[in-house]
Amino acid sequence: MVRVPSTALPGHAGETVTVAGWIHRRRLLKSVAFLILRDAAGLAQVVVTDPAVRARIEELPEETVVEVVGTVVANPAAPAGVEVTEPAVRVLGEPAVPPPFDLYRPELTASLPTQLDHAAVALRHPTRSAALRVSAAAVAGFRATLDALGFVEVQTPKIVASATESGANVFALDYFGRPAYLAQSPQFYKQLMVGVFERVYEVGPVFRAEPHDTTRHLAQYTSLDVELGFVADHRDVMAVLREVLAGMAAEVARRAGGALAGLGAELPAVPAEIPAVHFTEALAIAGAPADEPDLAPAHERALGEWARERYGSEFLFVTGYPMAKRPFYTHPDPARPGHSNGFDLLFRGVELVTGGQRLHRYADYVAALADRGEPIEPYASYVDAFRHGMPPHGGFAIGLERFVSRVTGAANVREVTAFPRDLQRLTP
Repeated sequence: MVRVPSTALPGHAGETVTVAGWIHRRRLLKSVAFLILRDAAGLAQVVVTDPAVRARIEELPEETVVEVVGTVVANPAAPAGVEVTEPAVRVLGEPAVPPPFDLYRPELTASLPTQLDHAAVALRHPTRSAALRVSAAAVAGFRATLDALGFVEVQTPKIVASATESGANVFALDYFGRPAYLAQSPQFYKQLMVGVFERVYEVGPVFRAEPHDTTRHLAQYTSLDVELGFVADHRDVMAVLREVLAGMAAEVARRAGGALAGLGAELPAVPAEIPAVHFTEALAIAGAPADEPDLAPAHERALGEWARERYGSEFLFVTGYPMAKRPFYTHPDPARPGHSNGFDLLFRGVELVTGGQRLHRYADYVAALADRGEPIEPYASYVDAFRHGMPPHGGFAIGLERFVSRVTGAANVREVTAFPRDLQRLTP
C-alpha cells in the first residue's frame, strides 16, 4: 500500500494523500467530526464534514483499521501542524472490538496484569510501545559499537546438555528421550568462539527457572553477551563494557529520543571512566557485615546513591566478588585469595551487568570443578576445548529488559517487555 506516514504529512501540504492506521479517537461535534488516526509513526487529524462520511465514522469503534484519502491542509492546532480534509474513508477490516481500556488516554489506567493479559492491544499505547522503541535502539547501539570494535556476532544453541551456571535452576526438556535443558546463557559457547574469532557477541534469549517473583526478574529475558580474547585481566573487559554502554546510550538518543521524552525519562551520562570499588569496600559503604558473601538489593541501592553523591555517576563497578559466589569458570584474583577477577556493574542502584575474566587453562578447569565437588563429565565437551589452546579472555552480559527499565524509569521490568514470561505467566 502506497501511503504517507503521519509524521511526513507536513511535507505534503496541498496534496491529495493516502494515510492508513487505527482509529485512535473520534470527536463528534455538531457541525464537524474529527477522526484521529494512529499509525506507527504517530497521529494524524482527519476533518469530516460530509454527512455520509460522518455517519460512517460514527459506526466505527476505536481501533478499527481504516484507509483515508484526502487533502493535506495546514492547521497549527492539529498534530504536526496539518490535517487531512475532504476525506474518503475505507474500512480495511471488520469493525474492532474495543479493548478493555482506552488507548487514547495519555496513560493506561488498567492494572499491569490486565495490560499483560491483553498485551496485543496494550502495546499499542504510546507509553508501552515507546519502551520497545528504546529497547530496539539499545540493541542497535550494542551491535554497532561492537561491530566497530572488531567483534563478530554469533548464534549459539538454546538447547543444551548441561546447566551453564553451576547450581542454578534450569528448565528441563525431553530431547528425543534424553535429558536436556534450556540454556541459562551462551557462556560456554561464546568462550569457545573466542578460539575462533577472538572477539564475539550475541543477542538472544536466556532462560532461568529460578523462582523469583519480583519486579526485576523474568524467566526468559534477552541477554546481550560479549566475550573477548587476549585480555590482561577483567579491567580490559570493563573498558569494553564502558564503550558499549556509551554506544547504546547514543543510539537510544538518536533513534528513540522522542519516545524517551514522551516517557519523561532521561538518558544516563556514561562517564569517560566509570568509578569502581572493590567488593570489600562496597560492603563497608553499604553498611553490610564484612563477611557478607554478596550484595543484597538494599546494598545496591545504597551504593548507587553513594556513586551519585561521590562521583556524579549513575554507574558503579563493584569488583573482586568472592569466588564462592562466582561460577567455576571465573578467574581468581592472584593478589587476593578468595576473591575473583569478576565484577558487577550497578546502574541507578540495580545490578545490570555481570562479567569478569575467565579461566583459560585446562588444568585450572579440572581443579576448579574438583574444588566444587562437580563431576567433569557434564562439562567434558566444553572443558576439553581448553586443551587445544585458548587465550586469556573475559566477557560480560547485559540484561536488555533490565537496562530499558532503568533507562525509562519503569517500576517493573514487565512494563518494558512485550510478552513477559515469569513465575506465573505463560500467555499470551
